[in-house]
Amino acid sequence: MKYSFTFLSIIFFSRVYAQVLGVPDSLKGMHLEEVVITATRTEKLVSAVPMPVTIISQQQIRQMGSLRLHEILQEQTGLAIVTDHGQGVQMQGFNPDYTLILIDGEPLIGRTAGTLELSRIAVGNIKQIEIVKGPSSSLYGSEALAGVVNIITENPKNTSGRLSSRYGTNQTFDVTGSLNLKKEKLGVYVFANRYSTAGYDFTPQTFGKTVEPFYNYTFQSKINYDFSQNLKLKISGRYFTENQNANFNLGSNQTPDLVSGEGKVQDVNFNPTLDWIVSQKLKTQFRYYHSQYETTSELRYISDNQVYDKTFFKQIFQRPEVQTIYFLNEKNIFTVGLGHIQESVAATRYEGTKRFSTSYAFFQYEFLQIKNLNLILGGRYDAHSVYGSQFSPKVSAQYQLNEKLALRTSVGVGFKAPDFRQLYLNFTNAVAGYSVFGSEELVLALEKLKSQNQIAEILLAPSQIGNLKAESSTAYNLGLKFTPSEKLTWNINIFRNDVSNLIESQVVARRTNGQNVFSYRNLRSIFTQGFETDANYKINEYFSLSVGYQYLIAKDKDVVEQIRNGEIFRRNPQTLITTRVKENEYGGLMNRSRSMANLKLFYENQAKGISASVRGIYRSRFGFGDTNGNLILDTDNEYVKGFVTWNVALAKDFWKNKARLQIGIDNLLNYRDEARMPNIAGRLWWVSTSIQF
Repeated sequence: MKYSFTFLSIIFFSRVYAQVLGVPDSLKGMHLEEVVITATRTEKLVSAVPMPVTIISQQQIRQMGSLRLHEILQEQTGLAIVTDHGQGVQMQGFNPDYTLILIDGEPLIGRTAGTLELSRIAVGNIKQIEIVKGPSSSLYGSEALAGVVNIITENPKNTSGRLSSRYGTNQTFDVTGSLNLKKEKLGVYVFANRYSTAGYDFTPQTFGKTVEPFYNYTFQSKINYDFSQNLKLKISGRYFTENQNANFNLGSNQTPDLVSGEGKVQDVNFNPTLDWIVSQKLKTQFRYYHSQYETTSELRYISDNQVYDKTFFKQIFQRPEVQTIYFLNEKNIFTVGLGHIQESVAATRYEGTKRFSTSYAFFQYEFLQIKNLNLILGGRYDAHSVYGSQFSPKVSAQYQLNEKLALRTSVGVGFKAPDFRQLYLNFTNAVAGYSVFGSEELVLALEKLKSQNQIAEILLAPSQIGNLKAESSTAYNLGLKFTPSEKLTWNINIFRNDVSNLIESQVVARRTNGQNVFSYRNLRSIFTQGFETDANYKINEYFSLSVGYQYLIAKDKDVVEQIRNGEIFRRNPQTLITTRVKENEYGGLMNRSRSMANLKLFYENQAKGISASVRGIYRSRFGFGDTNGNLILDTDNEYVKGFVTWNVALAKDFWKNKARLQIGIDNLLNYRDEARMPNIAGRLWWVSTSIQF
């Protein structure tokens, strides 16, 4: 075969879709940044993907001057960065634990209470970020109920190198280096990054900072070897480590009881892949993925150096997988895959080592027989060792009405398996006195507490909870893409997600000390619905403008029904008068903004080596917490006020675009909400330099 696996796929699909959709068949107009992999697990031109997809290019990332993944995602339409046990991404109204984060198609592990900390991902080696919105369990299984973010990193391509550094507010210092080596059949890519910060403090009158100092290292390497034009081996590995200080006061300012210590995180990934082009019609990929995530923490009293708390967490994920693509002909393409997952976790708060295993199979059929219609049918079957089996089907279609207007629609089922915490957690807070038990631990834990005479009342018997079921979502997306000219592209997508068997914490018993015993159970359902739209306009040779907006409603169906039945009340704290909550007063699920918008203006003059960007992000008010005791969002003082942040960057290239000097300001107007949004540090100045060789 003349072409490599990836390039052959791109050419094949570009020609197929050009013929079917009536697009001129010209490789001259094809750009690599317009190829998307995540949505269908095969290379596609983004114009041919019948579902909502966002692509963030390497060029855009460098124009922004971003360092970590959350800085990039927070500027994208329909995505919100929320802080809950770390900074995670909210998509179409779903919490962070419903979005799957991938690096080169493989899942990142190490979620804390469901949230995967996005700031641990450096962006200096990112080639492209692909965001697929809507359930993707038909291809990716659990955790892809809301969507997928796939971070595609650099591959060996030539012999070159790059060094960069950045310094900014709070003594934030970042150093990055990469090296590309390419010779005949062998390619090697090496990436290294060090990031550190002195943190910041919104409460200098108390012991300990709002964000304590920390530093981390990221190392990644890829080795590619071409045995022949038809057989290619890729081996990639990634290592991340982070150390952070911890300081806080258990007492008061008058009688302090100070605690200090350090926490450490390690994340290791290993991924060999073999691509085999059997024939012009058949190609197969063999993959193996091993990932290990580990945290340790030790805190001691400063007064006598005695241990206050010592914890550990260790998660291991292993997965072999094979995927085959068969081209029946130009208009019928079939993809099938098989895999097996072995997953284990050991932690301070779990009894022994807990293990999961999942065997799965997925398929995808692309039907191109009808002119201007691209139809994709797919599904995945997962057999889980604990919660049972799950089938997740999906159908997507795109119809090209004319050369300027395309209609897209998809219907799919997503699912999310119960996690280790919800099944196996065994935790009692020694200070507050409450307990939390996973559903699999509840029976034995309650019997033990009963034998110790620590249970005053059983509120919900374990038999009433039963075995946890996987959460499932049925999603509907309907959208269009309008391209009236080469300068303007406009997308709109209307979505609706109905979630069943939502897993939430539940009080099951009351201890003799008056504190509660919690576990987890399935609730009936919630829904999220709304629309999002974005437009990109090339103003002239130098300026481009993009605008995005999302409108969202996210509510609990049971709460809506209870309000309609007059069963939910609230008390005015001033007058102490109790009234029924009205349906229009219910604000929906916490931490969801009704409106979010972004505006980005980019300038690039390649002849003069100057580039700049101005980016604005808006979030309308969103619920922070219940203040009147009825457990829902229904009064003004339960909201965080809406806000706008602006980020700017300016860069100048030197030495034939081999060196760059860039300056920027994040959060230009210095927005802060120290009490409710301590993760926003205020105005951040920075300057960076880079050189390529």
